[in-house]
Amino acid sequence: MNEAAKNDSKNLLGFWIYIMTDCVLFASLFATFAVLRNNTFGGPTGAELFSLPFVLVETMLLLTSSFTCGLGLLAARQKEKTQVLGWFAVTFVLGLSFLTMELTEFNHLVNEGHSWTANGFLSSFFTLVGTHGLHITIGLLWMIVMMLQVAKRGLGRHTVRRLTLLSLFWHFLDIVWIFIFTIVYLTGAIQL
Repeated sequence: MNEAAKNDSKNLLGFWIYIMTDCVLFASLFATFAVLRNNTFGGPTGAELFSLPFVLVETMLLLTSSFTCGLGLLAARQKEKTQVLGWFAVTFVLGLSFLTMELTEFNHLVNEGHSWTANGFLSSFFTLVGTHGLHITIGLLWMIVMMLQVAKRGLGRHTVRRLTLLSLFWHFLDIVWIFIFTIVYLTGAIQL
């Protein structure tokens, strides 16, 4: 194995270790939410606060962005620079739309008097969903950097490797969101 391949293997292993630590972080936040989900201190429950159609649109935006990210990575492996920039631009817009909807939901809840300080349920909700939103923000910033690199330097081996890591990160965030959608919103909306 040549030196470049060894470095790529180390980088990939390091990235997977990072993803696993993020799994532990989100698992802890999910566990906290599960414990505190009924601690509303007499306030409204998820069934009273969440709008499933709104969150379903958010979910579709993020899942579609995962698909377009995958198309961008396929284009990168075929050295199609224009397609890469196009697909990642679409992914960026979809991700930004998702983040805007998430912030709109947070703003609405806070303006209605349901902030993270109201009770344990809302505190754990804002922490879990907000941490995911922070990761989306980091992914969007990373995407901007990568699009600039592709535009300036083209699609060399290192750039394609970085796009691959970005794609893994973005797909990881989609998987986390599916758990958030199911555990927080869906079960919260049908809570008895």
